[in-house]
Amino acid sequence: MVHPTKQRLLDTGLAMLLKHGYNHLGIQSLLAATGTPKGSFYHHFGDKEEFALQAIDQYMREVHAALDLCLGDEDHPPLQRVRRFFELTQESYREQGYMGCLLGGLGQELSGVSEVFRRKVEECLSQIAERIALCLEQARRRGEIPADSDPRRLARLLVDCWEGAALRSRLRGSAVPLTEMLDFYFQATVRR
Repeated sequence: MVHPTKQRLLDTGLAMLLKHGYNHLGIQSLLAATGTPKGSFYHHFGDKEEFALQAIDQYMREVHAALDLCLGDEDHPPLQRVRRFFELTQESYREQGYMGCLLGGLGQELSGVSEVFRRKVEECLSQIAERIALCLEQARRRGEIPADSDPRRLARLLVDCWEGAALRSRLRGSAVPLTEMLDFYFQATVRR
């Protein structure tokens, strides 16, 4: 079980990272927002980088829970399960004010200056794509997508397109880019 102070820092800090990015996340602002003494922060985290990496881990636990919920729902066909995951994610973005994806935001901000963050974000996006690929393989076997489809390639493409649409969604403050991307992807995927 995570210590309550650490959890409060991660919860608040994750939202601040999403809104302001890594470079504009001030430790003092985080401490003020959570009412946490500076010593408590450094008791739980060695530095700001370690904090942000743990915030990404927490974000990924939430992503994996959503993937489990949607992709594991055997009552629906595989393509519906995959789309449902992205629709739930879209709803989360709406609730957060269309701030987009934490991974995409940090990847854009830090991948050119931090190999640690570049590798971390790439690993996380790859994990998501691999989970989706398994469901797309089920769709291929069931005839929902063409038999000669490459589920891994389709999953990587879906994640990449989603990240671009998430950026446009943030820029516009609207779900339209996300919805249009999903409609296009799933119409193109099922073409025979």
